Amino acid sequence: MNSSLLPDLIIEFKADVDSLTRFYTVKSSPTRRARFERLFQEYLVKLSAVDFENLDRDGKADYLLFANHLGMAKRRSELDGGRIESLMPTIPFAATITSLVEARQRMETMDGEGAAGQLAEIREGVRCSVFGVRKDDSPTSPAPTPPSAALGTTKDLREKLKEWFDYYNGYDPAFSWWTKEPYGEVDRLLGELIESLEKAVAGGTETAESIGGTPVGREALIADLAFEMIPYTPEELIAMGEKEYAWCESEMLRASQQLGFGDDWPKAVEHVKGLTVEPGRQTDMVRDMAYEAIEYVESRDLLTVPETARETWRMKMMSPEAQKTNPFFLGGEVIQVSFPTDTMTHEQKRMSMRGNNRHFSRCTVQHELIPGHHMQQYMCERYRPYRQLFSTPFWIEGWTLHWEMLLWDLGFPQGPEDRIGMLFWRMHRCVRIVFSLRYHLGEMSAQECIEMLVERVRHERANAEGEVRRSLNGNYPPLYQAAYMIGGKQVRALHKEVVGSGKMSAKEFHDTFLKQNEMPIAVLRAIMLDQPLAKDTKFDWRFLDT
Repeated sequence: MNSSLLPDLIIEFKADVDSLTRFYTVKSSPTRRARFERLFQEYLVKLSAVDFENLDRDGKADYLLFANHLGMAKRRSELDGGRIESLMPTIPFAATITSLVEARQRMETMDGEGAAGQLAEIREGVRCSVFGVRKDDSPTSPAPTPPSAALGTTKDLREKLKEWFDYYNGYDPAFSWWTKEPYGEVDRLLGELIESLEKAVAGGTETAESIGGTPVGREALIADLAFEMIPYTPEELIAMGEKEYAWCESEMLRASQQLGFGDDWPKAVEHVKGLTVEPGRQTDMVRDMAYEAIEYVESRDLLTVPETARETWRMKMMSPEAQKTNPFFLGGEVIQVSFPTDTMTHEQKRMSMRGNNRHFSRCTVQHELIPGHHMQQYMCERYRPYRQLFSTPFWIEGWTLHWEMLLWDLGFPQGPEDRIGMLFWRMHRCVRIVFSLRYHLGEMSAQECIEMLVERVRHERANAEGEVRRSLNGNYPPLYQAAYMIGGKQVRALHKEVVGSGKMSAKEFHDTFLKQNEMPIAVLRAIMLDQPLAKDTKFDWRFLDT
């Protein structure tokens, strides 16, 4: 196989993964897991047939990236299998729901009476779950695993059981006659179980919302860091976060003194939070800041901005519900703007406005649009798009953090208020490393993570809760929150090596970075520095030492 065929193999693999994901929809299914593990092994065999030595540099990079991806996918599947198997005794209804759903996927003829019997089994399984709750709201028995571990799986199973029921109901009269009543009872009980799990995750209060997730432990963090080709321990990265935070705090003191608040930098932050636009003008502010950032990077010849990229970004407002988990802006081709609506309480309005004030937003807008995430997505769709399979938050968020640090160095902030706005976010990235890694090491609770954001970054409490909820609810991998600053340090170190040595101009560096598409930064470094690649190359780049 020559280099030009490796992208085709990667594209074929991605298409197979997508097809199997659409077909095997029950995430906790042993059948699904076994099928994926067989797929990973099949492609490892295909990759082993490639003549590595006859590949060009890009081909060798693709080979190493694909081998790394397949190895980690196989390992994660095995770990997930062990986690799910340990969970099954606590949710004894899972196997029966899975068998019903997978029988439908195989298009087997459904027996309504037999299905009603299986629904009765599910009903008893839900009632016997150790996470079930009595009338007095006390657990039926001690739960051997955290409620958060069962919550997502139970929600998924309830959703898939509903799809199963809706497939037959009304179309098969005998099925409906036998199953309508028992299905309704099972769905009601599953809803009550989910409610009790959410309540337990939130700490036992009926009004609190689910925040916590499940710590993965040190071993899993070490394995994920190895996959990302980062030769540091979680403890070393936590120390890096604390060191960066100390730098931020010293700069905060300088800005605070310039504003007349002396060494009371939290008071200076409170002052900046009050510098908001009037209701209805947030979108105008974002528009102006977006064009300002584009003009800034273009006028200094830092990045090529294609006309279509400049032309096609869009804006929409974030719903009040979405702001509970995303209290700040989100971006890409569409920047989603957080700002209060008339349905929010007075306190919610004030917290949203203060958290998205003028000077915090000036840093956020360029992070989300150009030169940040919109620019990334635009280029990734056009250059080596098959490498998006190797997506990593250290590349995605590291790029945007590199720009935040570079723009600071170039004098982008206009006055102490802007510097406080940029430092607020930089402090936030530092603390993200500390709280997310310590949480997954089992050293901090979700509530302690919230307090750290409030006390050390000066977040509004509701915004801190939203950040922690988003960070720990399982929708992001364990290293994602740490990847912002750590990835930024990687890109910054690489920029220093490549641009500082005169190998490339800043514009060439940034354009090349994006055109190579997503991958661990250590592999990108080998490509940019034209380093030799071997089948057994070990990426042990100590970027914090540069």
